[in-house]
This record gives sequence, structure tokens and C-alpha cells, in this order.
Amino acid sequence: MRPSAVRGHLDGMILAVLEERPLHGYAIIEALQARSGGALDLPTGTVYPALRRLERAALLSGSWGSVGGRERRTYTLTRAGRHALATQRAEWHEFTSVIDAVLRPAGGVS
Repeated sequence: MRPSAVRGHLDGMILAVLEERPLHGYAIIEALQARSGGALDLPTGTVYPALRRLERAALLSGSWGSVGGRERRTYTLTRAGRHALATQRAEWHEFTSVIDAVLRPAGGVS
């Protein structure tokens, strides 16, 4: 998948993988890859700035702790983050419905 294809959607995808449970940064990258069936292989230089941005926006809270003997920052979805995720999901459904309507072959045959 082209990296440009996820532009504008990365925040929502990160919020979605954190919906189930708190994860540290690298585990978020692995979860994105797993949930996409391997289609997303995002570099740390893409994900970590997004995590910092989401934390500054209070959509995530982060805390330092030891994971597997290493100090890692673990991120948790906040109440505001859950609300933002719900909003992004609704916007995504609307967006994909509109695009599908435009791209669908004339005559409504899919």
C-alpha cells in the first residue's frame, strides 16, 4: 500500500488499535501491520510523531514502564480519544459511501 494512502487516516488507525488495550509504540506498529493483513508496514518515523501529536491533543495518555525488561512508553486511549475515534469512524463511513457511489460502475452494478 502506498504510504500516501494512509495520510490523513493514521491518527484514526492508531486510536482504533488502542481501543482494545494500552500498547507501547512498537506494539502499535505491529498491531497496525497485523490488522491490515501485512499491508501496512509503517516506519517508526511515521508512527512515533503521530503518537506524540495525539498525546499533546489529549487523545492518548502515555506512561513510562518496563516491558520485557526495557523502558517503553505505553499509550492508553483517553475519553476524548474514544470520542474522536467514534467521530472518525462516522466520517470514514460517510466518506467511503460517497467514494463508492462515485466509483461504482454506471447502472449500479458492483
